Amino acid sequence: MGRFQPFHLGHLAAAKFALTKVDPLFIAVGSAQKSHEPDNPFTASERITMIKSTLEEEGIDCRRWLLIPVPDTRVHSAWVDYLMTLVPRFDVVFSNDKLTLRLFRERATKVVEVPYLRREMYSATQIRAEMIGGKAWRKKVPPAVARIIDELRGVERLRQIARET
Repeated sequence: MGRFQPFHLGHLAAAKFALTKVDPLFIAVGSAQKSHEPDNPFTASERITMIKSTLEEEGIDCRRWLLIPVPDTRVHSAWVDYLMTLVPRFDVVFSNDKLTLRLFRERATKVVEVPYLRREMYSATQIRAEMIGGKAWRKKVPPAVARIIDELRGVERLRQIARET
């Protein structure tokens, strides 16, 4: 589960880690209803395209993963049940989000915290700030993601959103 705003090299490392433990891997693209906001500039479709293109370029067989858009729900206690209606049956959850880990542990679901890849460098919040500030963000995302952001004029979108808020 992640928002992937945008999908970066840390996310890719997490997916590869999870794929060493499970097959197939279900990647839940969270906050699917959100876009065009400072913290959520990209649509679910755009984020799914970023992830799909990256995994394909990495040569990861598409039979080993499934991308699933998951809108938010306001009721944390019902969120796990809601997620389970959207995602095929699974046995383990990979996350570093404390609330996600807590909710699944309470449901006696196995949870695995994913080793961070240079967390100080690979943070979507930081990458969005670098995009707005005209700094070097491209080396922190897979090449496919940089191309898609360029095609979408994503940096311009993010800068305009930042000006408007």
